Amino acid sequence: MALAQTNAYTEADYYHLPEDVRAELIEGNLIYNQAAPSRIHQTILSELHTVINNYIKSKHGSCRVYPAPFAVKLREDRKTIVEPDISVICDRNKLTDLGCTGAPDWIIEIVSPSTSSHDYILKLNLYANAGVREYWIVDPLKERIFVYHLEQEHFEVETYTFQDCIPVGIYPDLQIDFASLDLFE
Repeated sequence: MALAQTNAYTEADYYHLPEDVRAELIEGNLIYNQAAPSRIHQTILSELHTVINNYIKSKHGSCRVYPAPFAVKLREDRKTIVEPDISVICDRNKLTDLGCTGAPDWIIEIVSPSTSSHDYILKLNLYANAGVREYWIVDPLKERIFVYHLEQEHFEVETYTFQDCIPVGIYPDLQIDFASLDLFE
């Protein structure tokens, strides 16, 4: 379960946490992730990271894909650092030794029971306001993928199942066929 510590924490506080502590800094509040991700969460993460990374490499693309834990400081003027499950960054000037400063082009969050409200509400709004172009919420319990296209003035959502082939908005020639992913044994 994620627990929030309500104080005015800063970026320096976040970067001084011990390496074995998983937390996010959201509007000055440290939110600790206490539960380890489930096996299905990690399987989905691994499969999606592999597909996306292989696609980028096959196209000799300049984008980079990073799995969690990877620090994303959404804005220079805010006290918010998140650790999306998958971040795709196409502007390499946003990359630092500490992670990413600025909005990634594409973020994927894989829902855990303890973080569902963060992924569906809090992070959706954070990512939309920061300028993330595309946001996927993968829900293993519902076997659904919610795809938000955030670059429009009013973002739209499309819903898919684990049996669908999902087009990637930032890559017109990439579709991820969830049915072909090795998710369940």
